[in-house]
Amino acid sequence: MPLGDDGHSWKKKTSDVKENYDFKEILGTGAFSEVVLAEEKRTQKLVAIKCIPKKALEGKENSIENEIAVLHKLKHANIVSLEDIFESKTHLYLIMQLVSGGELFDRIVEKGFYTEKDASKLIQQILDAVKYLHDMGIVHRDLKPENLLYDSMEEDSKIMISDFGLSKIEGSGSVMSTACGTPGYVAPEVLAQKPYSKAVDCWSIGVIAYILLCGYPPFYDENDAKLFEQILKADYEFDSPYWDDISDSAKDFIVHLMEKDPRIRYTCDQALQHPWIAGDTALDKNIHESVSAQIKKNFAKSKWRQAFNATAVVRHMRRLQLGTSQEGPSQTTLPSTLRAHLLLPEATETEHTTGQWGKPPSHNTS
Repeated sequence: MPLGDDGHSWKKKTSDVKENYDFKEILGTGAFSEVVLAEEKRTQKLVAIKCIPKKALEGKENSIENEIAVLHKLKHANIVSLEDIFESKTHLYLIMQLVSGGELFDRIVEKGFYTEKDASKLIQQILDAVKYLHDMGIVHRDLKPENLLYDSMEEDSKIMISDFGLSKIEGSGSVMSTACGTPGYVAPEVLAQKPYSKAVDCWSIGVIAYILLCGYPPFYDENDAKLFEQILKADYEFDSPYWDDISDSAKDFIVHLMEKDPRIRYTCDQALQHPWIAGDTALDKNIHESVSAQIKKNFAKSKWRQAFNATAVVRHMRRLQLGTSQEGPSQTTLPSTLRAHLLLPEATETEHTTGQWGKPPSHNTS
């Protein structure tokens, strides 16, 4: 079905989107789109615009319509929003919320102090957002640290879930069986090619919580077949010395999410009620040195991340700050390793992260 012929009232017709927005810089390119940093003329607000030529969508209309249908429904404080949609004769323009606080791992490494309590607060925000998705009948299917971005550069910035290229809106009582997601974060039932549902996201949150507390993934092998075998068996451990100072409550929380059987795996609701999230069992002990050392060793930037023109947003923010403040700390508070990202909901299949999952944790944290 041709785009624009489906009667979606949420698309605004335009002859030229640049009547509404000043295009600044290209932030990145995807499989069939380009993402541009832009400023809305009326409000002077910075946004990210995903520009999709219709020619590139021939035969792919369903996938992009699925992304838009998912994104347009979502309004949550911890989910990057699709703010507007414009359609011209040649292009579709998705006006996205711009998030400029960088990636989760970058922020943890930059910190000098990091505790279980910090990790618990992060996971609570993720659980809140994913519970919202699940209540809306949406399964994310590709939750991973790379899709968790900070809203701003502020110390207390909230975390945001992005990238809905693999999302699926569940029909009533439906189950899904399409294999998708990123190796290492994918639930056993997905690898087993069994029908699955919302529980796959809860498994992924368990994997993320595991990494947040030690800095390395629960499953690792240079051989994909062996890696998948570990996941299928839910064969992971809380290795010494990395987990020696982590609370039993944190481990219990992870065990309930990284449960092989999806029928008894914790739901978001159950996880939100666990003492490690809702109570006071998360410890205040500083685990930054060990965790940040492992993150740096086990999660090298992918080539795509390195190629992504993240500095364009940082340069823009810096210019704005210099233009509005001639003195004070705001000019020097941008960390050197800051990354600025935005939602790039490409309809891609599995992103293979060889290298991130191909080695065990180093036993030298110095």
